[in-house]
Amino acid sequence: MLLPADQRRLLGAFLRRHREALAPAAAGLPATPRRRTPGLRREEVAQLCGISTTWYSWVEQGRDIALSAGALARLAEALRLSAAERAYLFELARRRDPAPPAAGPPPDAAPPELLEALRIMAAPCYLLDRHWRARGCNDGAARLFAPWLDSGEPCLLRWVFLDPAARAFICDWPDRARRLLAEFRADTAHHPDDPGLRQLVEDLRRASPAFAGFWNDHAVLAREGGARSFNHPQDGVLRYEQVTFIPAALPDHKLVVLLPGR
Repeated sequence: MLLPADQRRLLGAFLRRHREALAPAAAGLPATPRRRTPGLRREEVAQLCGISTTWYSWVEQGRDIALSAGALARLAEALRLSAAERAYLFELARRRDPAPPAAGPPPDAAPPELLEALRIMAAPCYLLDRHWRARGCNDGAARLFAPWLDSGEPCLLRWVFLDPAARAFICDWPDRARRLLAEFRADTAHHPDDPGLRQLVEDLRRASPAFAGFWNDHAVLAREGGARSFNHPQDGVLRYEQVTFIPAALPDHKLVVLLPGR
């Protein structure tokens, strides 16, 4: 896949900037005197990656050439790119990283800044981690979602598909459950090697015929907002507009806010 000219120029500038910022010693090369340019030379990057100097020079120059995922991975390693820089490199090149940085399990404690965000919000809101487990909520969400949050099951997906109370609480349960699972499937693409996510899927496929059937549909959706209706055991039918935020610095979390319905 060939890139548009402006994308190629951005990619070349990005690589050149990181090449010039990397000291030879940091790349495992011996220091040499009288370097006329800062950082590594193009031929040194090419040598570290096992590619030709001409090919690498063309990449920096924004030439119209093909870029393989393997070559990009070697460039990321040679230039000592951080996880965020590596992800940006593959986004620029419109390639999928063959070996993205391994993600560890979600931490047991929620980030305190997100818990503080929950506290100061007036609308009901709660926090999900990568495994769709509730990591915090404010008082409004504690009351609204009492059937879930008081059940002892922190995982929203498990509760929706395994607890009979979910079918009574969530209005139009079949449609909402199907869409919820499509949103979850989209999430799993970001962490294909997460054993916790794989285990969650396998457990639910065995335990819930509805989950197994919806999962086999292979539907994929982004975590969408929109109208949500609940049949609350004390307050009756309640309607909200859901808005979901992904914190820029903590993308493994979702901040879900329920605004009063119109």
